[in-house]
Order: sequence, then structure tokens, then C-alpha cells
Amino acid sequence: MLILASQSPRRRELLTLITGDFEILPSDAPEMPFTGGRVDEYVKTLARDKARFVAEKNPRDLVIGADTVVALSGRVLGKPRDKREARDMLFALSGNTHSVFTGVCVMGKGRELIAAVETKVKFRKLTAEEISEYVDGGEPLDKAGAYGIQGGARGFVEEISGDYFNVVGLPMKKTFEMLRAFTEW
Repeated sequence: MLILASQSPRRRELLTLITGDFEILPSDAPEMPFTGGRVDEYVKTLARDKARFVAEKNPRDLVIGADTVVALSGRVLGKPRDKREARDMLFALSGNTHSVFTGVCVMGKGRELIAAVETKVKFRKLTAEEISEYVDGGEPLDKAGAYGIQGGARGFVEEISGDYFNVVGLPMKKTFEMLRAFTEW
């Protein structure tokens, strides 16, 4: 059995593009805060921790763990705690290019594969009114960097370089390659 160790509806939808044969068991692994260093290594650690938490309870299954963060000028932007923090994040992203990193870990059968994917996203200059309207709509509160590229923030994006699906929450090409590698061994 394949298990997605995430409660993200976006990851669930994306994984169905690869396979419809999986179960969802959200991971309760504690998320360590970013304390500096390489963001790609940070998201890989988070993804591994999430996968391991679920895999330890389901040792015969194949588990996918993933975590996504937004990075701007060395600062990691996770999910905002409240509307004020969401507004601050969006003001910081406005007119700038940032990176979206997703760590993915596939674990099972006594081994693991782990990777991080980076996508660059440039936002156009946003008005205070646009930011307030978007935040007041409630969408940014459960999303890294306080926005969903597949939702109301799609109009904020001026340019994207890399895997669009990575920004949504699961890099499709890399995830497919990792799952295929497990079936080939």
C-alpha cells in the first residue's frame, strides 16, 4: 500500500495524477524551525521526519512525506500564524523573486529516497488593497509563504522558473521518478 503522510488537499490532488491507489495518514511529526543553513537540506529533513513517523507505524507500506517552504533573501516563510503575518509575508514577496522548496521522501522496503526541488517565482508589485482583500478571504492562512499559486494568488505571479506543481506542494516529475525507482528495485 502507498501512503501519503500529509493532510494537504493539494498534495492529495496532485498524487492522484500519478496514482489513485493510495491512503492518507497525516504525519504528526514535530516540525523543527529553520535555524539557518541550506533551505533544500531543511525541507529534506522535514519530509524525512514526516515519512519516518508514518513508516514506523506501517512498516510494510511505502510512504511519501513532503514539506514545502518559501524562501526570500535567506528567510524561510512557512505558514502564517495569523492575518497580520500573512500580510507581512505578501508585502515582502511583492515585486520580488523568491524560491519555493519542496522536500520529498519516499520510504519503505528498508530504504528511502529523498530529494528537494526548487522553483523560482516572481511576484508583480502588489497593492495594499490586493493584499488585504486576498488575506481577508482566508486563503493564505494554511499555505507556505501565505499564498496559493493555484488559487486567488495566481494573478500575483509575473514569472515562474521550474516545476509549477512544486509550488502547489508536490513536484510531480521528481515524485514520479522516486516512486518508479521503488518499483524497479
